[in-house]
Amino acid sequence: MAEVKLRKGQSVEVGIQKLRKLLDREGTLKKVKEKRFYEKPSRKKYRQQRKAKYIQRLRSKDEQW
Repeated sequence: MAEVKLRKGQSVEVGIQKLRKLLDREGTLKKVKEKRFYEKPSRKKYRQQRKAKYIQRLRSKDEQW
């Protein structure tokens, strides 16, 4: 569970920004969004393959330069 402690005098807005950054780094929000709806195993596999192809394409571009 993510926790953010504020010092005396820090505003709530700063705490919310810290919490968002922490959740983003952990990937918590991403997991929640993925699990919001059921995803068929075949669709999940398809999404993972597309992601792998995209990453491979990016890496091959970097190697060319």
